[in-house]
Amino acid sequence: MAEKSTRQRQPAARRASARSTHVSDAAEAAERAASSLTQLIDHPVEGCSEVAPTDDGGWLVGVEVLELGRIPDTTSLLATYEVELGGDGSLRRYRRTRRYWRASADTQ
Repeated sequence: MAEKSTRQRQPAARRASARSTHVSDAAEAAERAASSLTQLIDHPVEGCSEVAPTDDGGWLVGVEVLELGRIPDTTSLLATYEVELGGDGSLRRYRRTRRYWRASADTQ
């Protein structure tokens, strides 16, 4: 029991780094990015739209997030976040790159 209470007192970053391991593929990178982002922004993840390895062994992941659910669902507000992970799956940075209505289409 004492072991569990000691673990809870450790900073979250230390607990996360203790369980971080090398991310071996795109699916795992997407899963880690979505999980890390959800903890920080408290919005549900809709999915990942991009996963790419970086030159230094990390990952760059585009995560689609529901920022404001509305009725009808086609008027819900979504956002794309760019999440950068280290090779061990740790979150390096994130930023919102786009906000859009669910029913809108890219014009590019």
